[in-house]
Amino acid sequence: MTLHSLPLFVRLAGRPVILLGAGEGADAKRRLLERAGAAIVGEAGVAALAIVAIEDEDEATAAVARLKARGVLVNAVDRPDLCDFTLPAIVDRAPVLVAIGTGGVSAGLAAALRQRLEALLPASLGALADSLFAARARLRSAFPDPGERRRALARAMAAGGDLDPLGLNPDVDGWLGSDDARDRATGERVCIRLGSTDPDELTLREARALASADRVYHRPDVPPAILNRARADAARIACAAPPSDVEPGLSVDVEMMR
Repeated sequence: MTLHSLPLFVRLAGRPVILLGAGEGADAKRRLLERAGAAIVGEAGVAALAIVAIEDEDEATAAVARLKARGVLVNAVDRPDLCDFTLPAIVDRAPVLVAIGTGGVSAGLAAALRQRLEALLPASLGALADSLFAARARLRSAFPDPGERRRALARAMAAGGDLDPLGLNPDVDGWLGSDDARDRATGERVCIRLGSTDPDELTLREARALASADRVYHRPDVPPAILNRARADAARIACAAPPSDVEPGLSVDVEMMR
C-alpha cells in the first residue's frame, strides 16, 4: 500500500507563500500562515508554495494552472484533485506538533480527530520534548550505541514507564539518574502468526511489537500492508526462518498461518 502523501513539516518563518482569494477560507489560511511566520505575497510574488482560496470554480482552476506552470506547489482549498499538498489539522504542544490529514477528503474528520487528541495529549508534552533535547549529551554518554539509546528511551516512554508521554510529570533528569535507565534490555523475539492479510486484524500486542521492532524477519508471502506497520527504520529481512541466535533489541518473526 502506497502513501497518498508524504507528511512533511516545513519551516516557513520569513519565507514567501502566495495566498489568493478572499472570504472565510482565505482568512483561515492567512491566520495559519501568519502563525507559521510566513511572508504572504500575491500571485506576482516569487514563492515555492501557494494557497488558492478562490471561491469561483473557473477562476480557481485558472489560477492553479498558472501557478503550477511556474513550478509552484499549490493547495487549492476544497479542491483536493487540484492539490499538490494539503494542510492538516494541528495539535500544538510546542515543540511537538501532531498533524492529522485526510488528503483533502474530509476536513471535518480531521477536525474531529484533532479535538479528541487535544483532550488526550497533556500540556506537559512540549516540556518533555524540551527536556529530552537538553539531555542529548547525557543520553549519548549513558547510551553510546544509538540502537541501545533508542531501546532505552522506548522502554522509558512505554505506557506506565518513567517517561510515559501521557503520564504525570515525566522527569528526564530523574530517569537518567535511576537504575531503570542503566538497565540494559536483553534480546527479545516475538513471533506473529497471521491468520489474515488485513493489518486491522492484528492484535494490540502484535501491532505494538511491529511498531517497536528493531528488525522484522518475515516469509516472502507476508503482505506489505502488514510490514508497513513496522517502524520505517526497522530492518525487514525476508527468510525461510529467523536465525537461531536472539540479537540485541526486539526481533519480530512474521509468517502466515497455513
